[in-house]
Amino acid sequence: MPSTIPYDPSLVLGNIVPQAKLDNVLKIAQLQAPADAAESSMNSLVTLKRSIDMTIQEMIDMGIDVTDLVNESQEINQTVQKAAVDYGKAKIAAEKAIQPLKALVTGVDAEVESPIDYNKSAIKTLPISADTMQMSVQYFSFDQNSQSSESHASSVSAFVSDSLNIFGDSYSGSATSSVQSQVNSQVSNHSIAGTLVICITATHKNAQVFAPFIMDVDKAVRAWNAIYPDNMIKTNDIASIAKIEAQQETKEDKSFSILSGATYGSSFVGMVHVLNTTETSSSQSMESVAASIQGSFSVGGWFASETGGFGVDSSFSDSAKSLLSTQNITSHCSVVTMGIIPSIKSNQVKIGVQSFANFDPASDMDSLAKLQGATATEQNSVASSADKAMTGAQLQTMQTAKITGVLSGLAPIDDGANKIIDTNSMMTAMDDYIQKCIEGGQNLGVPINYYLKPITQSMIARAWLAKYYPNKWNQAGAADDSKSAATN
Repeated sequence: MPSTIPYDPSLVLGNIVPQAKLDNVLKIAQLQAPADAAESSMNSLVTLKRSIDMTIQEMIDMGIDVTDLVNESQEINQTVQKAAVDYGKAKIAAEKAIQPLKALVTGVDAEVESPIDYNKSAIKTLPISADTMQMSVQYFSFDQNSQSSESHASSVSAFVSDSLNIFGDSYSGSATSSVQSQVNSQVSNHSIAGTLVICITATHKNAQVFAPFIMDVDKAVRAWNAIYPDNMIKTNDIASIAKIEAQQETKEDKSFSILSGATYGSSFVGMVHVLNTTETSSSQSMESVAASIQGSFSVGGWFASETGGFGVDSSFSDSAKSLLSTQNITSHCSVVTMGIIPSIKSNQVKIGVQSFANFDPASDMDSLAKLQGATATEQNSVASSADKAMTGAQLQTMQTAKITGVLSGLAPIDDGANKIIDTNSMMTAMDDYIQKCIEGGQNLGVPINYYLKPITQSMIARAWLAKYYPNKWNQAGAADDSKSAATN
């Protein structure tokens, strides 16, 4: 997975900066730098390779000798290969070193209240940075479809024919043909694998800073005493506070930092892998089918022959071609965004169970010959003509059913839809992310550069004296607005 912007949720604009957490974020960024540089170098070489290959093709079309350029292209191949190996090694090494540091980042944290007077301070947005974007997209798609069919009708033709001899050769042949078309074993396997990896990093021009920055001296004293319990500011001892104020710009003057401003960036890293495997199989035991349908065939065949039809009722066909069909859809999606939350939309995946119709031409010709033989007579009569007309109707019905079956050979008999996150979802999220980057706004991005404002002990002491003893200690203010600090 490509790198994301290191970020700790405790580093909030205006809050006291936990130095250990800031150091942890900076260390993660330092460990990511070699891998990011190796990836950038590899991508640049890949772009160069593709550009040279396109130039070679253009020169070939113009009839220009490209021998030397081809040699250069082959040398670039080795360079790209080395760059890819270097990137892989750097990425693995970085991830191994970063994982323990990421474990230190907690989603929930508790810190001392910021000494900022939010009622008097203000956050100002300044376009002092720059809008940039780097994007890398890799997509892999694989589609495979395999089908196989094995006919088992020959193993039951004799059995069915013998079982229905009572109705004569014509009805026995009709039954055999119908069973043949229904007991074929069909297997279909359709697999679609698609993998999409997107990596986008962006910087945003708008920076945010506290201007003016006004400090609430009472909150500052409480924050200092919580952070430095061994070096507390005692508000009941004016002399000690005056002594602290006199330590300004000395080694004894300790401090803590406020996150008073930041420039922002954002990142989008997503991966989705979808595997769709559909297997449809129909396989019936010939003896079981023949034994179970003998009674139905006897009655259905008699009724169909008397009405000039062919075969049996469609309800029998539906029960005879029972299908076993399964569809397995696996979707693995991973999205990490920093600074912008894009829209994630699920998509519907269609579920289809397929029915198959497969006909054996040889068996059809055998059935036709048996039907013609059954109606052949030495002398024509009204009865024989009626039998021939009935046979013609049966043949016509058989051909119509055959054409219909072939055209609907892969007809969905079950349909449904489930919602999953797939490549379309990822592309929608990417479009929304880019659109939000273009639109900009104040609430956009995570800090990539931190502006730290040190709050020293002497600064707090000076502000406290200016607030409670303005006539005796008429010092300058301790914040951006000296008048506000002096009259606070």
